[in-house]
Amino acid sequence: MPATSRTLRRDAPALRLRRLLATWGALALLLGLCLAATVAHAQEKVIRVGYQKYGTLVLLKGKGLLEKKLAPLGYSVRWSEFPSGPPLLEALNAGAIDFGSAGETPPIFAQAASPGFVYVAAEPPAPRGEAILVPGDSAVRSLADLKGRTVAFNKGSNVHFLLVQALASAGVSYGDIKPAFLAPADGAAAFARGAVDAWVIWDPYLASGERIPGARTLASAEGLAPNRQFYLSARRFADGNREALNAVIAAVGELDDWARANTDAAAAELAPSVGIPAPVLAVALRRQSYGVAPLDAAAVADQQTIADTFHKLGLLPKPITVSDAVWKPGS
Repeated sequence: MPATSRTLRRDAPALRLRRLLATWGALALLLGLCLAATVAHAQEKVIRVGYQKYGTLVLLKGKGLLEKKLAPLGYSVRWSEFPSGPPLLEALNAGAIDFGSAGETPPIFAQAASPGFVYVAAEPPAPRGEAILVPGDSAVRSLADLKGRTVAFNKGSNVHFLLVQALASAGVSYGDIKPAFLAPADGAAAFARGAVDAWVIWDPYLASGERIPGARTLASAEGLAPNRQFYLSARRFADGNREALNAVIAAVGELDDWARANTDAAAAELAPSVGIPAPVLAVALRRQSYGVAPLDAAAVADQQTIADTFHKLGLLPKPITVSDAVWKPGS
């Protein structure tokens, strides 16, 4: 046998060992990289924001202002769209999102279901931003005329309280109407074809509904309901991410200032996502309130009135204390 063959046979185990060690080394390196990536992902700071098609948060998303505010703090942002306040609050209570906004009524039902969230801030009241519409040729001429009529509204939304208050002001029991629980798009369609006698709705769908031929405003929320917009956070996130949450509210405040001074530009930016023409949105934005701030005593008292009213009507399963769900940033 040639010397070269004998040498190769003698060195084969060593070669196999070196190749095996090299393979193990490569696998160890790959495993280390995967582990490092997993640790980095686990340490990644994210705020998951729930938003609706209309409002400050969708404008905030479009401008990228929140990402700029949070980047120095090491946070990224993930956005999730919701059709209305009630499902957004369900997601907040379930831990699917960390922050979002809704009108005055959804948080009441959410707190009764599971107090996993806190009120962080609020906009001032905007009672002109919601109303009860009726067809122009309708025999309904006053709130008292709603007795026995079919009224469309989104169950558990801010206009739910407006309807209750409006009926009470006319001496009509909530049980004396025929409720049609419809989301805004379905309510608009039902109202346009005359399938309901009245439609209780908020902006910008109110501004759009006002353009339906013959539509008439029976009553706005002025003198009946505050119509506040609230910013809410998962309780655990709020307590563990105070600096980030303060940055979010600061970003909302900046966006508020811009939208108040640039109504037409804000309407133009919102139009594609909402599917409503910019001139119509501009009407809604001019009825909106601006000036985000922590909840004051009046806001808490108004929310408690809503909670007590719904509980008295049997619409809320148990009494709640709204102040228990108000975030205290300094604590």
